Amino acid sequence: MLIIDCHGHYTTAPGPHQDFRQAQLDRIENPSLEPPEPASISDDQIRETIEQNQLKLLRERGADLTVFSPRASAMAHHIGDPETSMDWARANNDLIKRVVDLYPENFVGGAQLPQVAGESLDGPIAELDRAVNELGFVGCNLSPDPSGGHWTSPPLTDRYWYPIYEKLVELDVPAMIHVSASCNPCFHATGAHYMNADTTAFMQLLQGNLFADFPDLRMIIPHGGGAVPYHWGRYRGLADMLKQPDLSEHLMKNVFFDTCVYHQPGINLLFEVIDVDNVLFASEMVGAVRGIDPQTGHYFDDTKRYVDALGFDGEDRAKVFELNARRVYPRLDTLLKAQGR
Repeated sequence: MLIIDCHGHYTTAPGPHQDFRQAQLDRIENPSLEPPEPASISDDQIRETIEQNQLKLLRERGADLTVFSPRASAMAHHIGDPETSMDWARANNDLIKRVVDLYPENFVGGAQLPQVAGESLDGPIAELDRAVNELGFVGCNLSPDPSGGHWTSPPLTDRYWYPIYEKLVELDVPAMIHVSASCNPCFHATGAHYMNADTTAFMQLLQGNLFADFPDLRMIIPHGGGAVPYHWGRYRGLADMLKQPDLSEHLMKNVFFDTCVYHQPGINLLFEVIDVDNVLFASEMVGAVRGIDPQTGHYFDDTKRYVDALGFDGEDRAKVFELNARRVYPRLDTLLKAQGR
């Protein structure tokens, strides 16, 4: 059995990559500057940042493969115009592709999209197509709030989003619903904004009827679904009040949660409430929480340890660690079969 982590970010990208981003930001402040070129980064620089971090922890914790995407908080869709956002997304995705090429058995790409609040989705659609068809990526991150914590975009059920859903269905890839940095001081990025977005996205989907129009569209809501599993009765009740079908029919054929929950009681609750077919293993390491839990002596984001402690039988264990990911990410399944796995 493979252990597939569906949620990882390149949070340790080489310094010159961030220098390129800083040059972009400088040009936003001073448009007379020449557009910067993406950084020149050697394979050895990539190896150093990966082998001492994500790959090292992947091996130590007993996982095999990560769906790897650019650093979420650095996507920063709220900064710059569509051209700047496209250049930044392409540079990030190209860097992820180089990681995948160096470690094809350990990483597979998930794309950053060049979203800008209020702008056309033509750019994100073009980059998604490039990432899947040219770079071999198997999914993407889709932000429901490119404004960075001010929520100026329409709900995910609005027809504004339909063109990108059509492309996702055409390419047969899922979207992980993942916001980026918060520029609103009311919302700490990883402690509030991420959780708010996960919960908000689920409620938006509950209120609408998106999957009647896109029955093959698949979305992963990360971080264990935000507050949703903890308040499952509330959402079931709201669905009833809003005259929506039962959640099992209305959403849960298309919506999946991951295991980026950083304590045992939270994982226990997740699996007690949400069907095992709707949960994908993930850790988000190296990510939002990097320290060691003083109560356990283990890293907070060593989520495999929590899932192991559930004592699942062979079938359910295989679903969480491998089979659900292969089903939700069919291009990943095809890639693994081509590798003989």
